[in-house]
Amino acid sequence: MDEKKWAQETAEKIKRKMRLVAERNRHKIPYTTENGVFDDWSGDRICWWTNGFWGGIMWQLYHATKDELYREIALENEEKLDVNLMTAEGMNHDSGFRWLPTAVADYRVTGNKASFNRGLLAANDLAGRFNPAGQFIRAWNDSGDGSKAGWAIIDCMMNLPLLYWAYEETCDPRYLHIATLHADTAAKYFIREDGSANHIVAFDPVTGAFSDTFGGQGYAKGSSWTRGQAWALYGFTLSYLHTRNETYLNTAKKVANYFIANTPENGLIPVDFRQPADCTLEDSTASAIAACGLLEIARALEEKGELGATESRIYHSAALKLLTALSEKRCNWDDGCDHLLEKCTAAFHDKTHEFAIIYGDYYFIEAVWKLTGEELFIW
Repeated sequence: MDEKKWAQETAEKIKRKMRLVAERNRHKIPYTTENGVFDDWSGDRICWWTNGFWGGIMWQLYHATKDELYREIALENEEKLDVNLMTAEGMNHDSGFRWLPTAVADYRVTGNKASFNRGLLAANDLAGRFNPAGQFIRAWNDSGDGSKAGWAIIDCMMNLPLLYWAYEETCDPRYLHIATLHADTAAKYFIREDGSANHIVAFDPVTGAFSDTFGGQGYAKGSSWTRGQAWALYGFTLSYLHTRNETYLNTAKKVANYFIANTPENGLIPVDFRQPADCTLEDSTASAIAACGLLEIARALEEKGELGATESRIYHSAALKLLTALSEKRCNWDDGCDHLLEKCTAAFHDKTHEFAIIYGDYYFIEAVWKLTGEELFIW
């Protein structure tokens, strides 16, 4: 396969379809589709953790095409999230997912001071969730009973870049210390010896002592939820890119090696690598996220001389396998349908499985843009 030609052709298909999709959904913040039409979470569901990805898609498209429509939609998404930013109970560890693809992306492209302010407010809130006893960032809120005060989740590795950005912009090392201390804790308690990852780790919120692990959105305790694997794979890679700490790159490779070893021959990723043998549920979002991380690992290794370049090709090839499988078997290229990726799953034990999810489309586009050189670096 001519990789460059494939990437360019795929990018053009995305651009053609998404111009139409953006025009007819310009005032929405979608999560999924109903009969191929995007829904809208910009009302009473504005605090949902995925509500930055539509803006992220718009910034990626704007960066590649300079079409003002995309910038306008992205700004509307960003401004709508101000309600979330000012709602204490709506804030959690997922600030990076919401304000890196919106406010911080805007600031990086335009220098918008209001966007910088939003990004820094979000970073301060994320930093405020740090528990110094256990050296972790608390994930979710609770009803006030403290039942989740000691819970941390692997997803947070993808939110740490908001703190790295705040450090780079302000030169205040507190942001860097909090991000790296959490990453160190995650490497110790979330990543198992074989490279698989826990989803939820509970600590005693007072003493910081390790308490337990939970299956979370995966099949069961001790299983291997694939999107969690992808968050770990990409998240540790990003911590390496921001700090150049080799431990983070080695951790990312450990997780990536496990992911590659468990990837089915057809390149389509299950919801959990340890789900029952008769279960055929898939999660295309895990494929797209992992592909992004694998491509960044490959880039990082290319910088390390001839031996690194040889190793780099392993991860690059693995990413390409995932992306071509998605493009050929799990993408809906119909211009009349709003989503791209199909067969996405939010959690193993949800009642509904294998539907469109907005972050699947975002990471698929980001991964293709990495191959074409059109990517806006958001993380």
